[in-house]
Amino acid sequence: MNPLMKHFALIGLILAACGTAGQVHADEKQSDYYSIHSIEPPQGVFPEVSGLEIGPDGELYVATRRGDIYMVTDYGPDSDAPNWKLWAQGLHEPLGLSWKNGWLYATQRPEVTRIRDRDGDGLADQFRTISDRWGINGDYHEYAFGSTHDDQDNIWVVLCLTGSGGYSSDFRGWAVKVTPDGKMIPVASGIRSPGGIGFNAEGDVFYCDNQGPWNGSSSVKHLVPGSFQGNPSGWKAYDELSESLLGGRPVEPESGSRINTERKRVASYVPPACILPHGRVGQSPTGIVTFPADGSFGPFEGQLMVGEQTFSEVQRVFLEKVNGVYQGAVFHFLGGFESGNIALKMSDDGVLITGGSDRGWGARGGQPFALESVHWNGKVPFEVREMRVLPKGFELTFTSKVDPETAGSLDSYKMQAYTYIYQSSYGSPEVDRLQPEITSAEVAKDGLSVRLTVEKLTPGHIHELQMAGVRAADGRELLHDTGYYTLNEIPDASAIR
Repeated sequence: MNPLMKHFALIGLILAACGTAGQVHADEKQSDYYSIHSIEPPQGVFPEVSGLEIGPDGELYVATRRGDIYMVTDYGPDSDAPNWKLWAQGLHEPLGLSWKNGWLYATQRPEVTRIRDRDGDGLADQFRTISDRWGINGDYHEYAFGSTHDDQDNIWVVLCLTGSGGYSSDFRGWAVKVTPDGKMIPVASGIRSPGGIGFNAEGDVFYCDNQGPWNGSSSVKHLVPGSFQGNPSGWKAYDELSESLLGGRPVEPESGSRINTERKRVASYVPPACILPHGRVGQSPTGIVTFPADGSFGPFEGQLMVGEQTFSEVQRVFLEKVNGVYQGAVFHFLGGFESGNIALKMSDDGVLITGGSDRGWGARGGQPFALESVHWNGKVPFEVREMRVLPKGFELTFTSKVDPETAGSLDSYKMQAYTYIYQSSYGSPEVDRLQPEITSAEVAKDGLSVRLTVEKLTPGHIHELQMAGVRAADGRELLHDTGYYTLNEIPDASAIR
């Protein structure tokens, strides 16, 4: 059995083994804070959602894996019958939508297309190819995920390898951006199997790459222009197109090594900003959106939300830059969706819309497709808001004041650290396991943060922190009590406030 098929065959076992991953404490239910509402399609409509965008009048555009785009109105939680209208059809698995200047831009497998309804009858009637520079050969795995427009009106596209790990057409395994005038610019190599792409609050571009060859576990990665993202399978483009691409072919990584070791050998290699431990957090990360800056979707302004297809969840990722490199922690956030989340969209009024499909990989939600909205009721859950690295430990900031006795007790915390083999074969077990010792827990005077001293921090490792004993000042348990911090860099003591 080849590694990919073996991966599919194990999904049921993995889901069963991880059945409690992401569950909240019994006395602190997710529904006390966030409610999920289904946006039901009419009979005969099968929205295997692959892309979402909100138009200028609040209408929701829903792309599907089957190549359709629907325009949905009256889809609020109080609506008994959302209005679905088939707006466009015949596209090739669009995986990204963006509205700009009267056009809806769709990233399809073979191209970026702009579409509009010229006569206003509710049906798209004009289709224009913006760029079709990259190759396509019909392989099932040659997905193309497109972003919304950046601040210079470019669309960024991450191109999946052929058959999960090969290269059969131009720029497979690359990230490119498409300019407003249709020029395609190669941005980065080393992509394996993306599941989504988006921007953080600062406008930097991130994508989710899935476990497989050269990816011990799935992760959120920062798309630095000119960078190598870790998988050399797409480097054939250097030979076929131009050795001058992005300054030329990087140094070949060594299979069987570690990420932290190869960073020192391969100058352009940018390590994952946040590794999502396989089976612990999920196993198929997808779309990326940012928490609203105005706090309309909870007290996590500017952080990332990351979709999860197999576990039917949405995770929360806090990132910080240390020594110029992004790194940070992932926490479970939302669960209980009906199908496998692929696309995420945050509305201007603080509503998260998500949808997806279970086709190909299965999903814990159990339904073949779904479109749902998530609403925050304004009540603040007791959570770790931020997990920042210190020269000798971590600083935890909470959403509510902590009980100083439990938050200051070493018995409330438990830490382990591990990493993955950086190798050409499929995935990796957790290796190089360590048990860092937490030697002190200092509660701040305002009761909103705790500084943990840790012996010792290990660059290249995920530091998993369990905080089951910590209580809020009002006695509440943490809604989610585990954070997984990817440590790429340790800050200098002089840089800490």
